[in-house]
Amino acid sequence: MPSAETTQASAHEPEPVRPTREDEVAATGSELIGGPLGRHALLGTSWWTPVRVIALVAIGMFALGMVQKAPCYNGAWFFGASSQYTHACYSDIPHLYQGRGFADGLVPYFDKLPGDMQYLEYPVLTGVFMEVAAWLTPGSGSIQDQEQWYWMVNAGLLMACAAVIAVCVTRTHARRPWDGLLVALAPAFALTATINWDLLAVALTAAAMFMWSRGRSLAFGVLLGLATAAKLYPFLLLGPLLVLCWRAGKWREYGIALAGAAGAWLVVNVPVMLFAFEGWSKFYTFSQERGVDFGSFWLIMAQNSDNPLSTETVNTLATLLMLLCCAGVAALTLTAPRRPRFAQLAFLIVAAFILTNKVYSPQYVLWLVPLAALARPRWRDFLIWQACEVAYFLGIWMYLAYTTSGDAHKGLPTDGYHWAIGAHLLGTLFLCVMVVRDILMPERDPVRRAGDDDPSGGVLDGAQDVFVLGAAARPPRHAAQVDGPQVEWGTGKANAGSL
Repeated sequence: MPSAETTQASAHEPEPVRPTREDEVAATGSELIGGPLGRHALLGTSWWTPVRVIALVAIGMFALGMVQKAPCYNGAWFFGASSQYTHACYSDIPHLYQGRGFADGLVPYFDKLPGDMQYLEYPVLTGVFMEVAAWLTPGSGSIQDQEQWYWMVNAGLLMACAAVIAVCVTRTHARRPWDGLLVALAPAFALTATINWDLLAVALTAAAMFMWSRGRSLAFGVLLGLATAAKLYPFLLLGPLLVLCWRAGKWREYGIALAGAAGAWLVVNVPVMLFAFEGWSKFYTFSQERGVDFGSFWLIMAQNSDNPLSTETVNTLATLLMLLCCAGVAALTLTAPRRPRFAQLAFLIVAAFILTNKVYSPQYVLWLVPLAALARPRWRDFLIWQACEVAYFLGIWMYLAYTTSGDAHKGLPTDGYHWAIGAHLLGTLFLCVMVVRDILMPERDPVRRAGDDDPSGGVLDGAQDVFVLGAAARPPRHAAQVDGPQVEWGTGKANAGSL
C-alpha cells in the first residue's frame, strides 16, 4: 500500500492520459485484454509499467518479424531467384555479407570491392555497425552458414535498436506513455525491421527527440549528428526545429543543438574522409547517380513514358519539390494559430522527403513510424496508413517475383505494382493531411486536447512566441467547436469551465 508521502507527491504529478478513454479504436482493441481501465483502477502499483510492457511488446513483434523471414533463412535467400520474393521475406543483410567484402575480411571504405560497386555505399556509422556484426559472425562453415549467422547477429543488434525506439517514444510524451504501443504493434515496423540497417538511425533519432523533450539540447544534437552519420534523413529535423526556435526566440538552445550535431557527425566522418575519401564519398555519389527506382511516383512516370526524364532532371525536380515542401512547412510554422509541435513538423518534413524522393525502399517506413506515433497518436489514422504500407510491402515483392520468374510471370504485373505505389503515397499523404489539420485547428490535436502544449518540444513547451506572421499575429481563437475541454495554450491545463 502506498505511503502518505507517496500519495501526496503523486497528487502534484500530471495524470497520465488513458488512450482507452479518448480513442475509440484503442478502447475497442482493449477488449482483447479485458477492456478499458475503470475509474477506480490503481495505476503505478505494478512492476508492469508502460515502458516495460511496450518494450516487451516491441521485442515480441520484432521476433514475429524474424519468424516471417524463416522461409528465406531456410533456403530462399540462397536457392531460386524469385522464391525470396514470393515469400515476401527478402533482406539485403545476408546478400551483402559476401557482396560487400565482409566475408573476405575487407575493410569498408578502405578496400576496393570487386564488381560494379567498388566501395560500400552506406554512411560511415552504418558501415561500422555492419563491420561489428561481421566480427561477431563465426567464420567457419559454408558461406551459406556464415550468411545465416550474419543475418542473425544483425537481427539481434537491430532488436536492441527496436527496443530503444519503443522506450524513447514511450517516454518522450510523459503523459501519454501508451502511445508507444503504436510503434510496438506497427505491422510494417515488424515486417521491414530486418530488411536493412535503417533501425540504427531510427533509434538514434528517437533517442535524440527524447533528449530534446527533456531540454537537453547538446545531447539532442550529438545523437542527431550520430543518426545522420548512419543515414542521411535525420539532419532534416534541424530545419523545422530552426523555424520553431525562431518563432519562440530559442536561438541559444538551437545553436547548442546544431553545434552538437555538426561535431558528432564530423567526429565519425572526418577520419574516414581524410584517409579513404573515395570510399567515404561513395554513398553520396551513389545517391546522386542512382536512377529512378522502386516505390516513387517518378517510377510510375518513367514506366508510362516513351521518353522518361534523365536522372539529372529527376534530381533537379526532386530537389525543387523538396525545397517547396520545406518552404511550406516553414510558412505553416510561422503562421499557424499556435506554434506547431516539434513531432508534427518532424513527421511532415521526413514524409515530404519520402514522397518527393526518386526511390522508396520498403524499410523507409521505419523512419516515419516513431514520428507518426508522436505527431498523430490516433489508432484509426495510424492503422489506415499502416494498411497502405503493408500493401506496398507485399506489392513490391510480388512485382519482383513477377519480373524474376521468367515466362511464368508469377506475381504482380507493372500496373498492379503502380497501384501498390499509389497506396503508399496516398496513405502517407493522408497522415500528412491529418497532421496539418491538427496544426491549423489545435483543438483537434489529440495531444493538445488533453491540455498539453508541446511535450516533445523541450524548451519550446509552453514558451511564448516572439516572431509570427499572418493569422498567427492576431489573437488566437478556437477554429472549430469540438467535443472535449478547451485549452489554455502553454499552461498544460484544461479550462475547467468547459468540462
